[in-house]
Amino acid sequence: MEKVQVLLDSIDKVREFVTIASSVDYNFDLKLGRYTIDGKSIMGIFSLDLSQPLELVGTNESDRAEIVDAFQNFIC
Repeated sequence: MEKVQVLLDSIDKVREFVTIASSVDYNFDLKLGRYTIDGKSIMGIFSLDLSQPLELVGTNESDRAEIVDAFQNFIC
């Protein structure tokens, strides 16, 4: 399980993130404090405080390089 910090501080970034997340075969969770949501859920993402970095967690045994490559524009 790999973890990186991402920042989704605009509507356009959230849309782009969900589009990319939906196009890959593995699953992700986004965590903020005690809240964990599905990284492919646009409504779930909008329920979080997007002014803070979120922790992107690969739920499969995905390769860190794949996560970093796919979400390079969002990593902080």
